[in-house]
Amino acid sequence: MAAWERFLNGGGPQNDALRSLVDGSWQRCQQHNVDPGQRSAPPPVAETTLERHRARHGELLQASAPIMACARDFLAETGTVMALADTSSTILTMEGDNPTLAQAESIHLLPGVAWSEPVCGTNAIGTALAVGQPVQIHSAEHYCAGIKRWTCSATVIRHPHDGEILGVVDVSGLSETYSRQSLALVVTTASRIESRLTMLEMDRRYRLLEAALHHWRGGTEGIVLFDRRGYPIKANENAQAAIAAFGADLDLATPRRIPALALGNEDQPLPGWLRPEWLAPVSSRGERLGTLMVVPLPRLGRARAVEPARTLAGEPAVRSALATALPAAFSTIVTADAGLCEALRKAEQLARSRVPVLLLGETGVGKEEFAQGIHKASTHSDGPYVALNCGGLSRELLASELFGYAEGAFTGARKGGMMGKIEAANGGTLFLDELGEMPLDLQPHLLRVLEQGEIYRLGENAPRKVNFRLVAATHRDLRQEVAAGRFRMDLYYRVAVTSIRIPALRDRPGDVRLLANHFVEVFRERHGLGPRRLEEAAIARLEGYAWPGNVRELRNVIESMVLMGEGELLGTGLLPPELSGDGVDLADEARSAPSPSLPAVRSIATGEAELIRCAIAATRGNLTKAARELDIAKSTLYQKVKQYRLEAEISRVRGA
Repeated sequence: MAAWERFLNGGGPQNDALRSLVDGSWQRCQQHNVDPGQRSAPPPVAETTLERHRARHGELLQASAPIMACARDFLAETGTVMALADTSSTILTMEGDNPTLAQAESIHLLPGVAWSEPVCGTNAIGTALAVGQPVQIHSAEHYCAGIKRWTCSATVIRHPHDGEILGVVDVSGLSETYSRQSLALVVTTASRIESRLTMLEMDRRYRLLEAALHHWRGGTEGIVLFDRRGYPIKANENAQAAIAAFGADLDLATPRRIPALALGNEDQPLPGWLRPEWLAPVSSRGERLGTLMVVPLPRLGRARAVEPARTLAGEPAVRSALATALPAAFSTIVTADAGLCEALRKAEQLARSRVPVLLLGETGVGKEEFAQGIHKASTHSDGPYVALNCGGLSRELLASELFGYAEGAFTGARKGGMMGKIEAANGGTLFLDELGEMPLDLQPHLLRVLEQGEIYRLGENAPRKVNFRLVAATHRDLRQEVAAGRFRMDLYYRVAVTSIRIPALRDRPGDVRLLANHFVEVFRERHGLGPRRLEEAAIARLEGYAWPGNVRELRNVIESMVLMGEGELLGTGLLPPELSGDGVDLADEARSAPSPSLPAVRSIATGEAELIRCAIAATRGNLTKAARELDIAKSTLYQKVKQYRLEAEISRVRGA
């Protein structure tokens, strides 16, 4: 009280009698010309005005309803009340001790009253909003004389997505009810409300994503889905390029709110680059959930992107010309196919942002080459590129590879612990191949890393901050995996912000000749051999095969032919059994009726066995190299060798 009187008389606090929090609040009150002799807050607003306030904050009231209902019981006979206020400091609802509720009317501590600092001086509700943190204001620390008989504790409630302040929770009572635990109570209460807000937000997002699924279509437009608060939550592979083409500064890798797209803010002007005709509401059961934005991609950019591929179609053997047509970061990919060139163009555009990319395609189409290209074309290409195949590893091994572990985390743990692949990718790119194989119980941990930007090593309690760009790949249909309960929907929507589908080799028939000639030169030089070239008959057989193992299988076949050939010409006699039929078009035969020489339907196991046989031949029985070529774990390869009884094949190749 003495400090307050000195302050009002123009003097400063003495002997540190005043906390800096209170001193700062009093300074603000004086700047706002608050009357220090004020006996109470202003009268409450009209009931209709209060209802409008409540309607605007329906989400906050819905999340806090069960917590406020509990306050009715646990604050009874404690001499305290709990109040929930919005961002204007207006109290929306109150619960607690009935006699105290009656006493609170004397100072207008009531629903419909704004307890902001500029109106009511220093108080827990207004001061918590002013500083954005938990505060406790006791007795004479209040600025206005009429409320110095009270003690109050409050903290702000933040939205779980972006930390935006949504309101304040407060516990108040007469001075004799003062307790340090009151501050802990409001902090815990705010945390419970924020947890319920998180659940409600996730539920709304699931409903929004489901309602928007039928809008998600193929084509060249950029599509972005915004939630009801104006945040982008999903985009297709063309979105970033389409937005950039119109000069927008919206980076989908670091989602930023567009206030004009928030529900209820329709009166706000749209950004200059955003046209109203691109927007469409997304609703479910009569409730507006969000907004879909469809941005056309300029045709000129698309035409230029695919034009070099058409030009090269007539001269597929010219590797140097092809390299100039492809983006520099993807120059290791050999193609003259327009569809694959279009996928490369999308990959190069997406590489400029930090948005997660999901690569879709069959095994062996070159997903890792795409991932490496995205890393090289990105702004963080000088950072590390770390790859991990999620298939073929046990759950425990995959967890330690991903997250690392502390010393002594388990029996056999390395001394000093181990850094995981996620931590190793900090500042660069993490490529997770075969993401669809990740065990279901590990998926929430990966999701948390992507959402929070921090990891916990196994056996550690302290988080480690990480910042990396995720590129994931899978040959599975993750939508079907989600429907079957084998993949989490929330993780799917987090990793599939944008996706690129890589066409299979059988859908790029012109590339077979180009790739075959390219691999002949690569392996001839690698193994120090003289000139080698493929017979036209051998190329015809290659072009007539369905290639279930895609480019990887073709590469292994060519390496085997180069190693097994004795002269310059590589003929049909060097082809593996599945390609050595006399003029048989195996791609057609696989779809034809049964014949005596070949069954009508070839099993996946048969194709896998042939692929492994080719890898064994190409590496002369070196299973470590063969596993690397097949992109599977060595332990998995040993199992497959035993399963398909290929031990004799290994012995034959090693003895040759």
